[in-house]
Amino acid sequence: MRVISGSLGGQNFESPHGHRTHPMSDKIRGAIFGVLGDISGCSVLDAFSGSGALAIEAISRGSSSAVAVEVDAGAHAIIVKNIQKLGIEKKVKVVRAFVNAWSTRHQDQLFDIIFADPPYDNIPYRDLKFLARHLKPTGTLVLSWPGKADVYYIPELIEVQIKKYGDAQLIFYKYA
Repeated sequence: MRVISGSLGGQNFESPHGHRTHPMSDKIRGAIFGVLGDISGCSVLDAFSGSGALAIEAISRGSSSAVAVEVDAGAHAIIVKNIQKLGIEKKVKVVRAFVNAWSTRHQDQLFDIIFADPPYDNIPYRDLKFLARHLKPTGTLVLSWPGKADVYYIPELIEVQIKKYGDAQLIFYKYA
């Protein structure tokens, strides 16, 4: 995998192997950041982080900080390795935890942007329902979701944009 744009643009990083994660393509990552626009100075939560690609891309594009939450031990190790290789350890905090457990311990932590890219083969709905409480009032939550699945309803938020890409769709949420 590679960083698409920004200060780290073109640099390569690793992706976990196996069925527990599904690497997001450059096309879909590019679409996310195309919709978000300028994210300079934004704080980011990368839930279900996998390789850390979204946190890394956000930092490369000017975000001030990111928290990458991943429960899988192998994927967590890859994220740590990737941020060290790219020299962004001071901007990305990597946490090995279930998203709902992390959320419970950090209920007051708020972010400008939340990325949620859960495993499609075993979607942890209990984890998703807690994410809205971490979104700043003017923030955006971006959910990567199976392409053929119904849009996921988050009671506190409204869908402001949906983009479909074959086997995946991106749903952008904000507060009403």
